Amino acid sequence: MTPLFWLVAPLLGMMALGAVAMAVVLRRIAAALGLAPGLWPPGLWPWPGRLLDQARRLRRASAEQAAALARLVQAGAIIIERLPDPLIVLDAARTVRQANDAARAAFGEDIAAVLRHPVLRAAIERAYAGRTTETATFSLPVPIERNLRARVVHLLQELPDGGIVIVVLGDRSREQAVERMRADFVANASHELRTPLASLIGFIETLQGPAADDAPAQRRFLAIMAEQAQRMNRLIDDLLSLSRIEVVEHQPPEGAVDLASLVRGIAESFELRLKARHMRLTLDLAALPRRLPGDADQLAQVIQNLLDNALKYGREGGLVSVTARAESRAGRAGVALIFEDDGSGIPRADLPRLTERF
Repeated sequence: MTPLFWLVAPLLGMMALGAVAMAVVLRRIAAALGLAPGLWPPGLWPWPGRLLDQARRLRRASAEQAAALARLVQAGAIIIERLPDPLIVLDAARTVRQANDAARAAFGEDIAAVLRHPVLRAAIERAYAGRTTETATFSLPVPIERNLRARVVHLLQELPDGGIVIVVLGDRSREQAVERMRADFVANASHELRTPLASLIGFIETLQGPAADDAPAQRRFLAIMAEQAQRMNRLIDDLLSLSRIEVVEHQPPEGAVDLASLVRGIAESFELRLKARHMRLTLDLAALPRRLPGDADQLAQVIQNLLDNALKYGREGGLVSVTARAESRAGRAGVALIFEDDGSGIPRADLPRLTERF
C-alpha cells in the first residue's frame, strides 16, 4: 500500500464515524420533536443526550407558553364579549375583526353603517395617524334617533401591520332626554296650568267679595272651580306621562309583547261600553307574530286611547274594527294596527292638530 493510503484512511474513518454520529443525533432530535422514531445507542458521546434533553425542555416550555397565550386570548375575547357597552375592534385595514354582544344588540347589521359616519370615521383616522386616543359625539337618525359618544383607542402600534383600533360606544340619548325633560316640564307646566289657575283665582276673589252672601252664585262658581281643578289634575297627569314618554323616546324597547293577546284583553274591557252604545267590535289579528319587541304598558295605553276615541266618536250602533297588517318601512319588516270606526271622522281643519301635545 502506498503512503497516501495510510494518510487518507484514518481521515476517511474519522469522517465516517462523524457522519454516523451526526445522523444518530439528528434522528434522536427528530424523535424528540415527534418527527421520527428514536434511535440512540447507549454510551455513544454524552453531549448529544444533553442536547436532546435541552430540546425536550424547550419544547415543553414553548408548548406551555403557547397554551397560556391561548388562554389569555380566550379570556380577552370573553371580557370584550361581556362588556356592557358596544365595543368594536378594527384592524389596520379598517376591517371589523370583532364586535361584542352589546354592539350586535344595539346596531345589528348596521355596525358597518355606524363606522361610516363621517364624525366617527374621522376620529378613527386621527387615532391611526396620531397613534392617540380620540373621542367623538354624533347622532344616528335611523331607525330611531340616538346620540352616541365614541372613544377610539389605538393599541399595539409597534406591530408591523400598525396594530388595532378599539371603538367603545356609549348611548347618551337617555341622559340628554332627561336633561331636556327637566327644562320642558317646567315650561309646559307653567304654560298649561296658567289658564285654569287664573280662573280659580278669579272665582276665589269673587266669592270673597261680591258673591260672599250670594248662595246661588257660590254653588255655580264652586262647580266651575271644581271643573277647573279637575282640568289642572288632568293636565298634570298628561305632563307627567309626556315626560316619561320623552325620556325613553329614543330608546329601543328591551322587552317582548304578545300584541294579539294584549289587544284582545283590552277589547274585553270595553264590552260594557260597546253594549251601552249598541256597537260591535271586530278583531283581525292573524298577521301578528307571536312576540314583538315593545313595552307592554305603553302599547296598552295607545290601544286603549284609540279604542276609547272610536267608541266616543263612532256612530251609535256602528262598527269598530282593529286589523293587523304586515308592513315594511326603510327595508325593515313590521306590522301595523289599523283602528277604524264609521263615525263622521275628524274635520279636515283639525287634522294638523292631531300631533299637538294637548
